[in-house]
Amino acid sequence: MSQNKVFSGRYTAESEDEIVIFIIGMRINKWRAVHKWMPVFKAMPPMIRELYTNKDLGFLSMESFFGLRTTLMVQYWRSLDELLAYAKEQTHLTAWKNFNQLAGDNEAVGIYHETYIVPKGKYECIYGNMPIYGLARATGHKPIAPALSSARQRLQEKV
Repeated sequence: MSQNKVFSGRYTAESEDEIVIFIIGMRINKWRAVHKWMPVFKAMPPMIRELYTNKDLGFLSMESFFGLRTTLMVQYWRSLDELLAYAKEQTHLTAWKNFNQLAGDNEAVGIYHETYIVPKGKYECIYGNMPIYGLARATGHKPIAPALSSARQRLQEKV
């Protein structure tokens, strides 16, 4: 199914399990120092390929955003344990080691990440006239029934 196919109407995510949301990105602080920030930028694609290739790692899906100076990636994971285990996998450790050697002690580039553990039933989402996106791409999507038309109703259904 095409990731660009628009689903008319209103949808929500199917999952009622705990979900881990991992936000990661980089910020270019000095544009002219390409030799310092480009290796950081190029370190991410091999890890993303690995995650999509090896679904048993616990990675579910992601969305990427690119701004003028900052990249942002929102990843969805099955569990914190699987996310932390991936951080110790060879591909990630190699990228982290390379970052620290090439750019870890300069001001040309910054990196960041945030991790959120969202308990079962403590999240809600809506997608109106959208392709499958975000949490719905990670867990599956379903049409919103009339009885669940508000955020409050959808949250109460999960409790």
